[in-house]
Amino acid sequence: MDLLLSVRPGRSCTVLEVRGELDMATSPQLREGLQRLVDAGDRQVVVDLAGVGFMDSSALGALVLMFKAFRDVGGRLCLAAVQPAVRSVLTITSVDRVIQVYNSVQEAEADTPSVNDATGR
Repeated sequence: MDLLLSVRPGRSCTVLEVRGELDMATSPQLREGLQRLVDAGDRQVVVDLAGVGFMDSSALGALVLMFKAFRDVGGRLCLAAVQPAVRSVLTITSVDRVIQVYNSVQEAEADTPSVNDATGR
């Protein structure tokens, strides 16, 4: 299954919607998509994982790497709408102790610090 990424403005943040499986073949695409957001100046990013039913260790590595990249520029990366199988992977690996996980995009947006504009910059 192909990985589909789409970016949209959220409330005080940028939302990256992810659809498909996150594995060794698609993790570079996720990392590159998040890096483009860092490079574009986005600082508050919510990754909507509602459309992701599988995640392997390479995807975990990409998320942790990009979490650090956002933190290093004073930004924030969080995850939302995580499916049970993916949440289990996040819990077992303790990644959910590092990267905040929300039940919904709306919950994540409500917890995003206000910034100057709706792009999360």
